[in-house]
Amino acid sequence: MATFVGYNSINQYKRFVLTDFELIKRDLLNYFNIRQGEKVGRPDIGTTMWTYVHEPQTDETVEAIRTEVMRVVSKDPRVVVTDLTVYPQDTGILVELQVQAIGGSASELIALFFNQITNTADYA
Repeated sequence: MATFVGYNSINQYKRFVLTDFELIKRDLLNYFNIRQGEKVGRPDIGTTMWTYVHEPQTDETVEAIRTEVMRVVSKDPRVVVTDLTVYPQDTGILVELQVQAIGGSASELIALFFNQITNTADYA
């Protein structure tokens, strides 16, 4: 896997540099916290995940969530999803993604919780 280097100041006090999967995880989390159309001048950036968080978790809703997560992750050229599981929760939605780095064998499980109370996504 190539080394990816980026910066993060969220919940960081001294170490702002992120590399490899830590950077990929932060970038995906940032993307999932932007609602589609919210970014000025970039209506294509963001996710429609938040429309599903408050919906009844039917088979159709779960499939729509899977489709939206795959769409968002496919925008990141560094990784590909190898497994995706959606777990409806009382206060939101838990999504577990198994992602693999392009051009490498490194793989990691990313668990994201979409909280309907705080309307934020975070690591589970």
